[in-house]
Amino acid sequence: MPYAILRFEKRKGGPASALEKHHERKKERYASNPDIDSSRSHLNYHLVEPQLKYYGEIQTRIEKAQRENPKCKVRKDSVKFIDTIVTASPEFLAAMSPEEVRHYFERALKFLQKEVGAENIFSAVVHMDERNPHMHLCFVPLTKDNRLSAKEIMGGRDKLVQWQDRFHDFMAGEFPQLERGQSAAVTKRKHVPTWLYKQAHQLTGEMKQIRKEIKNIGTLNAGKQREKILKLLMDWYPQVNAFEAKLRPYDAQLKIMEQNETILRQNEQRAQWLQQQERQEKESLLCELREYQDFIESIPEDVFDELKRRYELSQEKQQDLGR
Repeated sequence: MPYAILRFEKRKGGPASALEKHHERKKERYASNPDIDSSRSHLNYHLVEPQLKYYGEIQTRIEKAQRENPKCKVRKDSVKFIDTIVTASPEFLAAMSPEEVRHYFERALKFLQKEVGAENIFSAVVHMDERNPHMHLCFVPLTKDNRLSAKEIMGGRDKLVQWQDRFHDFMAGEFPQLERGQSAAVTKRKHVPTWLYKQAHQLTGEMKQIRKEIKNIGTLNAGKQREKILKLLMDWYPQVNAFEAKLRPYDAQLKIMEQNETILRQNEQRAQWLQQQERQEKESLLCELREYQDFIESIPEDVFDELKRRYELSQEKQQDLGR
């Protein structure tokens, strides 16, 4: 059963330039996202094309709001824009013609224009060069009386459930085959952030490089090569520890999902596709972590002992600096 998918991510302004490079395909290479097929990037298209750089689009709208309402305040921790992703079940979009896919995203744009104000949306770009077509839409969360308030527009968990209900109802008006998936408020699911996948990809690439260096250790270059490997490991090893800590909440969630799988299959069939997709995503990260752990166990014992010694010394120095 197909699902319409709508996700929001609040942004404080700092990542605007980096997001612009990704959304608008301004980078020459996308090593952090292997799903991008640059040979298909010419198929991407805008439904709303930014006239300025993202930061300029954001500031222009905020400054205009401040002129019209002097009470419009911007704090250091204010959410300045919302990065929105719109997509659908892969099999649903795969069965459509390019014209039908475009109509799907145009319909979603109409929904968001109605909800947040067309004037607040500064970019809406459809990516056709990744595995599943999707739209990145960015808007500034300004209220009708010109206040910057992501809290008022987006709301908390309960309001986000209402967002999903309205989105499904609107999209189903023209695509009646769409089902309403079970809300995250009920399932208690946490979406894995994109940066975790990117970090896993980066760590895997670095691990492969270190593995090559270990294989290149010979009798003539043993000392020099050993130091090179230790330097690489001292950069890589702490990142793996941090990655494991960030992944821990999703590992616990996977166990809960496994325990509830039979009940979900019997009583909540509408959520099955999302359940399977999210489980596969999280399991892929756990597999990456297990590979890192296996690699650590394969490091020559003398090299690993020296790595641990240096790592523990660096941790002690950090603790001393923090006192």
